[in-house]
Amino acid sequence: MLNNTRREFLTQTGSGFASVALSALLADELRAATPKPAAIDPLLPLAERVSHFAPKAKQVIFLFQYGGPSTFDLLDYKPELLKLHGKPVPESFKKNPDKVGGVFNHCKDELMAGPWKWAQHGATGQWVSELLPHTAKHIDELCQVRSMFSESSNHAPATYLMNTGAILGGKPSLGSWVTYGLGSLNQNLPGYVLLYKVGGLGGSANWSNAFLPAAFQGTQFRHEGSPVLNLQPPAEFADVQRSTLDFAQTLNRQHAAERPGVLDLDGRIASYELAYRMQSAALDIGEVSLETKETQDAYGLHDSNGAKALFGRMCLLSRRLVEKGVRFVQLYNAVDKLGWDGHDNNTEYHNRNAAQTDQPIAALLADLKQRGLLDTTLVIWAGEFGRTPMMQGNNGRNHNPYGFTIWLAGGGVRAGSVIGSTDDIGLRAADQPQAVKNLHATILTALGLNPDDLFFEHAGRQERLTGVAQSWKTIPGVLG
Repeated sequence: MLNNTRREFLTQTGSGFASVALSALLADELRAATPKPAAIDPLLPLAERVSHFAPKAKQVIFLFQYGGPSTFDLLDYKPELLKLHGKPVPESFKKNPDKVGGVFNHCKDELMAGPWKWAQHGATGQWVSELLPHTAKHIDELCQVRSMFSESSNHAPATYLMNTGAILGGKPSLGSWVTYGLGSLNQNLPGYVLLYKVGGLGGSANWSNAFLPAAFQGTQFRHEGSPVLNLQPPAEFADVQRSTLDFAQTLNRQHAAERPGVLDLDGRIASYELAYRMQSAALDIGEVSLETKETQDAYGLHDSNGAKALFGRMCLLSRRLVEKGVRFVQLYNAVDKLGWDGHDNNTEYHNRNAAQTDQPIAALLADLKQRGLLDTTLVIWAGEFGRTPMMQGNNGRNHNPYGFTIWLAGGGVRAGSVIGSTDDIGLRAADQPQAVKNLHATILTALGLNPDDLFFEHAGRQERLTGVAQSWKTIPGVLG
């Protein structure tokens, strides 16, 4: 009996040791098979890098619609909501649990359709609200995803999620990941540029590099006047500026060599070099007066609506930036801390923001196309969430993370297509619900990056924009 017990013990433990050894071998094989990120020169961190596979797009312009636009008042036509205007929410729509937050909280039990008329446009016959007459002319170039959902109903966490893939701050932004993976096409300008008067709620965490090297953080360009202040040295120091910088950088590199692994030092050294090279390149970017009057008028640069003129300048600057090879440009539409956030009067907020953004965005699409840039530039229009079909306050709408529309254009997307849908009143994603990580995976894929292979070793683990490996899916039908 004792011998049998010993034999059984040895058999069982032997099998266990073999399993442990096999697991270790498989883990080693998996690590060996995982592509390593391209080596990054700390002094040329934005040097162009080869993508994982042939890209459909090379650059990105992200038109962030801060405040949560009501997309069924803009692009997602809901005739049933028009029929039910002023009536209680049917019980069938109240049965689904709300995992993120009570979407019926702080709302009246009354459905509210917008006051705007709808019409079909383009060869595809897509319905567009009269709020977007200029965008409607480009409807056949857009790929609409009408079944997005978020994981938060609050502005800052939802904005973080759309920008960084996480609802808490402290993660690298989409623009940082893209420039980390691909570098940039112009070494005399930042790879990731931001244009805003008021950025997303939550501030700089929305465009932070977090634990990625500092060279990949977003750089704000001013929306009026010179894009970057203090680029020109005083005349008496101009002739010795280069030699002075070379001497300072020699000392900086000695300092950094004594402190290996301190990435912020490498980033600082690189930023000094970039600042020197930017002196002429950035000044040239801001000279929008060199554009034709026709182009300036198309973007609304001299419009009596100051908000439109401001946003139009940002759209024109974004075209000039991608034309110069900047990898990732992000614009925020808000001129205050409200944006599309129409809690009290949805009509007023949407009239205001549509008037500000519609014409400049349409001009940007037309300008990119005319210059042959749209084929290689992925344009994204998205807010952090949508709004409720139920009334809140004085004809307002509350936040709604359960279903909203975004669109993409250019950069290899399937133009004129519509993917997914919300339910009949626009409350929840019904067909092909899509998480934000799926949108991020689709953007990376368009740029020739495998989301699982784009990672950074941090605190003993591989961090990714899309989270855990293989937890994402590209949105089917977006990329042609």
